[in-house]
Amino acid sequence: MTFPIRIVLVDPSHPGNIGAVARAMKNMGLSDLVLVRPKQFPDAEATVRASSAADLLERARVVPAIGQAVGDCGLVLGTSARPRAANWVVLEPPEAAARAVAAAAEQPVAILFGGERNGLSNEDLAACQALVTVPANTEYESLNLAQAVQILTWEIRKATGARARRLPAESPPATAAQLAHLRDHLARVLLRLGFDEPRNHANLVARLERLLARAVPDEKEAQILRGILTAVERSADRDGPGG
Repeated sequence: MTFPIRIVLVDPSHPGNIGAVARAMKNMGLSDLVLVRPKQFPDAEATVRASSAADLLERARVVPAIGQAVGDCGLVLGTSARPRAANWVVLEPPEAAARAVAAAAEQPVAILFGGERNGLSNEDLAACQALVTVPANTEYESLNLAQAVQILTWEIRKATGARARRLPAESPPATAAQLAHLRDHLARVLLRLGFDEPRNHANLVARLERLLARAVPDEKEAQILRGILTAVERSADRDGPGG
């Protein structure tokens, strides 16, 4: 059984940010949202900003204190852009996400985000085992609340091993034999056009081989390229040696 990774917003002041957080969470497959002392909630602006994640707002719990938000959690992480006392364990988002996913195999996990104006207080952080900091531009490190949640939830999704959906390939990758034929055909045409000298042919073939390996053409692309090369050969034949 996997337990939830909970997003806890402490003293959020703007209902639009609460809605945007719900949307960020649903984008990344999280659904457990707890609000500690929200200034305005429920609110129509939160629902509008949540878009198709309004169901997360409907299920969100509102509590008066952090202890009620994280009391059942084994791991509690607090986000902060400000330097804190030197004895804090400070994690960047990828490491924090990996720890959260591992811990959620045993008990619920909570990640705390502070209010828009001042973030989490030292009292708020007393419930946390470690801090999470996003390494942003030192001249302007403060992130919008929903942006911060999006970064952490994206890292959590990656840490779970989720893969992005990919469109089905139009054509399978070219086989090694097809790539070899394309490489040789291209080298032959280049020699025919006087692009390279025969004594450098082996080096040319090796470079073309590396080029095609990096490009990873599919079968249709390889066929198109060979068709172009055939057209070039026919044109060269029509023009003759002096063409």
